[in-house]
Amino acid sequence: MNTLASRSDDRVRRVEFSEDSLRVILMDGSALAVSLEWYPRLLNATPQQRKKWRVSGNGYQIQWPELNEHFCAEGLLSAPSVRALPLTPLPPVRSFGYA
Repeated sequence: MNTLASRSDDRVRRVEFSEDSLRVILMDGSALAVSLEWYPRLLNATPQQRKKWRVSGNGYQIQWPELNEHFCAEGLLSAPSVRALPLTPLPPVRSFGYA
């Protein structure tokens, strides 16, 4: 018997910062927020350094090469102060037609 299971897409869509937290928005629209206290390199980084992130690992990892900081979105779930945020509609991802 086949069943249709709903799966979330937990690849990284974008990263946002507030003064004291990191927020990771996933492709399925869900978001995770974690205190920057758990990531001292990001806490002590300038806003310009925080903006220089990239997605790797087939969409599941976030890197800040300049800060030598990297982790996977799944790893955020194990941080003591993580908060799962409600799903919110996001604008569609723009395609630039790269081949």
